[in-house]
Parts: sequence; C-alpha cells; structure tokens
Amino acid sequence: MESNKKYWKGLEEYKNTPDFVENSKNEFAEPLPIEDVLNEAGLSTVTPRRDFLKALGFGLGAVTLAACQTAPIHKSIPYLIKPEEVTPGIPNYYTSSYNGQSILVKTREGRPIKIEVNPNAGAFNRGTDARTQASVLDLYDVSKLRSPVLKNEETTWAKVDAFVKQALTSAQSSGKKIAIVSSTINSPSTKAVIADFIVKYPAAKLVQYDAVSYTGIIQANKNSFGKAVLPKYNFDKADFILSFGADFLGTWINGESFISQYTSNRNYKSLENKKMSRHIQFESGMSVTGTNADTRVPIKLSEEGPALIALYNAITGQSLAGGTLGSNAMADKVIKLAAKELTQSKGKGLVVCGSNDVSTQILVNAINVAIGSYGSTIDLDNPCNLFGGNDAEFAELIAEMNRGEVGAVLFLNSNPVYDSIDTKKFTDALAKVPSKISFSDRSDETASLCDAIAIDHNYLESWGDASAYEGTISIVQPTINPVFNSRQAEESLLTWADAPEKSYYKYVRSAWEAKVLPSLSLTWEDVLEKGIVNLPAKTAVAYNFSLALDSVTTTILNNSKALNKDIQVQLYESIGIRDGKHGNNAFMQELPDPVTKVTWDNYVALSHKTAESLKVSEFDVVNVKGSNGYSIDLPVLIQPGQAQGTASIAVGYGRTKAGKAGNSVGQNAYPLASFVNGTLQYAGTVTITATGGHHELAQTQTHHSIEGRNIIREASFKDYLKNPAAGTGNSEEKKKEYAENDLWPDYVKLGNNWVMAIDLNACTGCGACVVACNVENNVPVVGRDEVRRRREMHWIRIDRYYSYDDNGKEVTKERQIDHLENFDNVSVVYQPMLCQHCDHAPCETVCPVLATVHSSDGLNHMAYNRCVGTRYCANNCPYKVRRFNWFNYWNDSRFDNYLNNEFTQLVLNPDVTTRSRGVMEKCSMCIQRIQAGKLKAKIEKRPLKDGDITMACQQACPANAIIFGDSNDPKSEVSIALKSERIYYVLEEINVKPGIGYMTKIRNIDTTIQAAEA
Repeated sequence: MESNKKYWKGLEEYKNTPDFVENSKNEFAEPLPIEDVLNEAGLSTVTPRRDFLKALGFGLGAVTLAACQTAPIHKSIPYLIKPEEVTPGIPNYYTSSYNGQSILVKTREGRPIKIEVNPNAGAFNRGTDARTQASVLDLYDVSKLRSPVLKNEETTWAKVDAFVKQALTSAQSSGKKIAIVSSTINSPSTKAVIADFIVKYPAAKLVQYDAVSYTGIIQANKNSFGKAVLPKYNFDKADFILSFGADFLGTWINGESFISQYTSNRNYKSLENKKMSRHIQFESGMSVTGTNADTRVPIKLSEEGPALIALYNAITGQSLAGGTLGSNAMADKVIKLAAKELTQSKGKGLVVCGSNDVSTQILVNAINVAIGSYGSTIDLDNPCNLFGGNDAEFAELIAEMNRGEVGAVLFLNSNPVYDSIDTKKFTDALAKVPSKISFSDRSDETASLCDAIAIDHNYLESWGDASAYEGTISIVQPTINPVFNSRQAEESLLTWADAPEKSYYKYVRSAWEAKVLPSLSLTWEDVLEKGIVNLPAKTAVAYNFSLALDSVTTTILNNSKALNKDIQVQLYESIGIRDGKHGNNAFMQELPDPVTKVTWDNYVALSHKTAESLKVSEFDVVNVKGSNGYSIDLPVLIQPGQAQGTASIAVGYGRTKAGKAGNSVGQNAYPLASFVNGTLQYAGTVTITATGGHHELAQTQTHHSIEGRNIIREASFKDYLKNPAAGTGNSEEKKKEYAENDLWPDYVKLGNNWVMAIDLNACTGCGACVVACNVENNVPVVGRDEVRRRREMHWIRIDRYYSYDDNGKEVTKERQIDHLENFDNVSVVYQPMLCQHCDHAPCETVCPVLATVHSSDGLNHMAYNRCVGTRYCANNCPYKVRRFNWFNYWNDSRFDNYLNNEFTQLVLNPDVTTRSRGVMEKCSMCIQRIQAGKLKAKIEKRPLKDGDITMACQQACPANAIIFGDSNDPKSEVSIALKSERIYYVLEEINVKPGIGYMTKIRNIDTTIQAAEA
C-alpha cells in the first residue's frame, strides 16, 4: 500500500521557500560586492595599488575601512604589503591612561579590543575597575557623531573654526566673559593648553564641576590646614578603619586603588601572617563597602552628624553638644568601642566620611588629627587630583549666565543640562549666552543646545597625559586612527587660540622633553614604552588642628534636624553607571549591581518595615517627591540592611540623549540633590506615595537562601587564630566518606593541571572580573527583558548571600520571607561563581554528542560546533554556570543594546569564537590565553613559568582575589594558596571534584561589638 506521506528531500528543495529565504536574511548578512566596498573607501576597481594601500591607513588594514566609513564592510581585504608593526594573529600592546590610571591597550590588526592594568604602574598596577574594562566599547559607539556640527548640521572643521573664532572674538570685544565648563582636569598638558587659550582670550575662565562632588572635603582641608586638596588615603597603612557613608571600595574617589590597599591587610597572605585590619561602617543604604565591613551599623542620614560628634567627644574627652544618637542605642555603643580602639591604634587608624558638607568634613579632620592619621594613613602632601570641582564657582557661573554676563561658553567633558541639580534653571541661563560650543562626541543633552559641536576624540584615539596623584604622571597615546572625523579638544583650543604649535602631539612631547624627562634621564620613547613616571614624592607630614568647633557642630546639628522628617533619601553612584557620562555602554548597563543584582534600571531602595509603613511592595512604582517639588516615578526594591526611615536612589540614570543603549533607562535623580552652604548635598528628604503601577526589575539573583547547603563558610578572626581551618567544615572523616562514593576513576595529569583559588576575604564584589570576562570572551549583552527571563550570558557571576543572627535557628527561604524584619542588620558574603571545571563533571556524563569533554590538563571543554542545544548539561550542572544562547544576540536588532551591528563588533576578540543560537557556553578558563602562553614558551624553548598565563578575570581583579595556575607546579602561587587550611570546595559532598577552591570568609569582629549588636 502506497503511503500518502511526503518527505522533505533536502536543502535544495527547501532553499527557495519564503520561510527559508526570510530566516536566511536574518541569520546571514548579504555580503557587499567588492565594488561597493571600494566605493565606500573612495576607491574603484581601477585604483592604483599605491593609492589603495594609502587608503588602508597607518597599519590598520581593513579595520580602517570599517572604522572610518559609515557602511559596514563584509569582505576581508588582505595586506598586499604588511605594515612592519602588525603581524596578523599577534596582538600589539600600547600604554595609555584612563581616568588617571595607567593601562595597557591590547590591539589586534589595529583594533583596540581589551584593557589591562599597566604592570609598570608601581603602586597602581593591581587590577582595574569595571568601568575601565568596559571603556573599549565606547570607541565603537554608533551613537557618536561622524563629523563636527554647526547649527544642527554636519559641517567641516574649517567652518567650525571660523564660527568659534568669530564668537570668541565677539565675546571678548563686547566685554563679556568666556567660560570653559569642564569636569575635573588632571592632565598637566591640558591645563597648559587652557592657560595658553586664556592668554589669547583674557576674558576666559576655567570652571570645573563634578556631577558627584568632593568640594566639601577640599574646602574643609582649606579651612583646617590651608591646603585646598583632596587627600591621598592610605588604607594599606590602617589597622582600624571607621567609615561614615564613604563607599571607598566602590565609587568613592578611587575605588580600584583603595580595594588593592584595603585587601592587602585582609587577604590570605596577610592572614597567614596573623594580621588583619578591622573595619566598621556606619551608613544608611547598603553599599559595597558596607557589605565588606567586619561590622556594619545602619543609621539614618540625620544620625551621621551626631555620631561623629559622639566619636570626637569619646576620643578627645571633650563635650561638644549634640553627641547622642537617641534611640539608636546599638550605634551609640559601637561608637564608644570604636573610639577606644582608634585611640589605642594611634597613627594606624583612619576615619572617612562620604558627606559633601564642609562642616562635617572639618569635624572628620579634627578626629583624624586626634588619632594621628595625618602623615600616615592620610597624606595631604601628595594629594589626589581626580576631583577638583568647585560647586560655588559653578553656581556663580549660572548666575552670571542668567545676568547676561557670559558671551561664550565651552563644554569640555561635561553635561550640566543633564546632571546639574536644576536643569530648567541651567537651560534658561544657557539660552541667554550668545555662543555655545560643546566638545562632546555625541549630541547629548547639553551639546544638542549648542551652536557648534567640535567632536572630541575617544581617549583611545588621543595624545595626552594624566596625573591621578601628585608626582605620578601617566601618558595617553592613540591606539587607533580616529574612527570618525573628530579632533582632539586640546587641538581645537590651540587652533582657536592661534597657537604657534597646533599639533597637540608635538605640544605634549615638547612639554615632557622640556619639563619632565631631563630630571629622570628618560627619552620620549622610554615614556611611551613604560607608560608612567614617578617623580620624587614629598614627605607626608602630620598637621595640627586649631579651629573652634562650636559653630561647626551647630551647622551639623541644624543639617541633621532638617533631615529628621519624612523619608530621608541618599543619592549615590552605582558601580556600573557611575555619574551617567558613559550611560550608553551596554556592558555597564548589564553589569549587576553588586548588592541588589539589578541591571538596566535604578530604583528606590527601602527597608522592609519602611515599605510596610508606606503600604508598598517590591516592584510597586512609587512617586518620589523632593523638598524642591521635583518628582520621579521609580520601582521599589526591598533592601536588607537599609536603615529604617531612609531611601537610597542611584544617580546617573534617566538619560534622554545618550544613545540607543542608554536612553530612557531609569529616572534622573540629580535634581533631588540640593545646594546648601556652598556645596552640593546628596542627602535630603522626600515623600513617597504609591502610584498603583508595577515594574519588575531585571535582577540576576533573586534567590537568597543556601537551602541548608554548606556553600558559604565563615569564621571570626579570633577563631581563625586558634584554628586556621575554623569554619571550613573540613575533616578527614568527611573526605574519606566523599571518596568512597565515586563513580569515576581517577587519572593522573602528567602535564599541566589548571586550577584556581578564590579568596572570599579579598573579593569585594566590585564586578571588574565580570566585565573583563565579557570583553575577553565575546560574551553578548542580552538586554533588560532577557535578563528578566533569567537569560543573562555572563560566564562568571558574583553571588551575594545575606546572613543574620537568628538565635542559632536554621535559616530557610521560607523563614527569610517571614522574617524580613530581621534583615535590618545583615552580613554579606560575595562568592565569584564560574564553571568549576570538575574532574568528575556531571555535565560530561549526560551530553549525547560529546560537546563537553574533559581535557588531559584538567579543563572542561566545550566544542561549540558539536552542541545541539539539548541543555541536558545545564540541567545536570550543580553550580548552574552554563548559559544557553536563545538568540543570536550579536546579530539581532530586537535586543536593547547597540552591540548587534557590524561596526560595534570590531571590539570582538578574534581569538574567541562568537557563539550562535542554540549553543551552550560557559567559562573556558580563557583557553585562548593558555594556548598563547604555551606557544610563547615553546617558541622561546623554555618551560612555562608561573605567571606566564593569567585569566581575564584574574588580571582585572584589583584585590588579587582570583589566583590561577598549574597545581602540578608546587611552587606556583595557586599551589601554595590551595594548601591553605582555609580552602574548601563548594558542594564537595557530591564528589564532582571541582577545580576551584575557595577560602573561608574571615570577619575581624570584636567580641564586645558582637555583644553590643546583640
């Protein structure tokens, strides 16, 4: 009997069907004909070879065509004559600087693709922050302008120069002022250019302001010691640290440097020497620094001032009025205990405060003088240059603009229409300025209101220098030709000033050769190779304090009284978005907040009891209205550890003209700040009312319980000193029990055995490793909606666990939900979690196509072209570290990021395959780096040395919390670390034999403070 079934015979029959044609268009871009490629480059099929090579540019090959043209290039064009400095497949490295930190920029075939810390940077050569790692993506941002703009139309540089010169001359001749509005400038050469510009235009003045200001500290130092500087803080020299709302391990001043200092007294090496600093944190919102503190005390913003007065009284024996905390008895007790310890550790203590109030910082200065901090843990003689904005000068500029006294204003790396506290006031004042020029690289909120936009280079296209700290200068050099028709801002200023030398490269070089290099016996080429120079440091000395504090404390108490009503709100910078300048960076938008694990949004964080009193639940949208009448609608996040009666909101969100990734993400909270006594204040009062709306936040972690499993292991420093294995739960009996239940045979790894150790005591949860892994391994950004569906693609995540004292009762998820009121005072542990590269990997057992297999050197591999997407391996992985590609995230315009265009994909690492839809992926332990290290050793005819190979996450970590190496080398750092008695393995009871060992979390908690907390 003949069957009626029809069978599909093959691709030939299917290829012309409408469905196949449509799908193939989405999956595979149609290549451009070579004629179109050459036409876009200004060439033709008959162009002479020499002109063709000239078009390829300074050693950039095909990437220059892709970078400098608006149309994407679909064909590779081989070198006919290879530039000497470029070898295909071999990276080049250039020293440069980002935000004052000396870095190495890795380029491939002329494309910058990765940022690393400069090993020559001395005290500053430990890791980077997440923002630095993600900065390479900004170079390829398609939201940037391609050419300069004049009167809202693209134009030529000649027309812009003519317009600006005429505008500046007109302002000067009419007796009006010229303002250069900039965020803090720490480049000696840029300052010199501006000085030369002012010589040409004497009516010009530089006004520096920072969206997140440190004017309070600078002004307090001027009042206290006659030095208007931001100090250099030495956390590595502090045995006892007391912080009042200063997130110094996060966004406060210079977090990546402070992390390195802080953890040097708390990591496994320090603990083996029986040494560990103690850290107490008073704060209202849960910060990264607060989560790492040995003791964290939640206080209201209105209680910060009285707490500092109480501390001063307890240290000095004085009796300044107002030094009581009223109902917060626990904080009162801890203050007294902390004062006692600070007095005992004189010269080894440090008190810091995150307030921008001058009076508050003056009192902090008095405390630090009393405990002998200056000349030791605080250095005023080699200050920090990262922030130097003056809030009062910026406020006066707005008044001058409003009075019509300013004839021209130039905006350099600043966007006050977005981040000033009164946008309408500033915009109205700006409208009264005849000529407005911006150096922005895009038509942002401020630039869009300007007459001309003289688009600036990205820092990777620029020459220059930077000085993060006095006496340390790093070089900035270009790593690629300008991608668009931009021009460095300094070169524009030199042009408009009719300077004799208009090349900024020559300007910088001549300045260095005249002023810096002679005393160091270095050449210009030496500087370019080294990337940083250190001038002789000044001797840090102690300072005396002689100011009367009565008026200071009166101001502090008045401020506290003003806050003690309604809901007290704290504005803060998030780790990812910071002040919002780089809000269009998709890597940063998708970086989970270390504490809340929220991406792609800001929110109002409330304690459980405060939310209950307001009759709102998590994700309810509420209206937050400031005392100035400004209001925004934000979703609620119930945050353990948030002080009752307070709220925390991140600034940097709510951009309207950032670009495709950053527009309309969150709400702008800057206008909730206020200007009081000459400085910006980020603490205020708000009223919060429910709107009836609901907005689910995109979080990467919503489950907080360990379900009774021994995943996180902790101990006190006191117990550790008695028994270094305290808290690990390790015992010979358990190890024997695990070994008896084994389904896999052991085998000897004769070559290398790649393993990792992670020190939980050093990990601060900063997220630099997450972004570094994304950039190194081409991990795609999936966008808000996909994160909501739990489809984020990060190969490494940082799990955050809360714990609290509940009278020894076992904590389960149900009891956590029922007892959120216990979460007002919690402890936090961060745990980096990635593929454990198990010797007995359960994922390998269930893969039907052998896509995941084990190597002879201890790694769990993924063969992407074998994977058919069954997801059995993800189901069988006890660590849940495998990621499934639901879509072609790199090539699908449906996702809310700008990584899905071919121009932006120039940032991709060519050594790592981009995974396609339907494929499982996970941490490969940077196999490309392992292979490169092996090859280099082979070429040099030598064995591998410890340190030849570093993981991307390891290299980015400023805390040295991640240690990678060969356990078959007994002298390797990882072998030594894994012999620590603090080592344990996560879920070792199921005997999968993971290749990553964790060191227990140690807390240096004083027993008397524990008693006070109880």
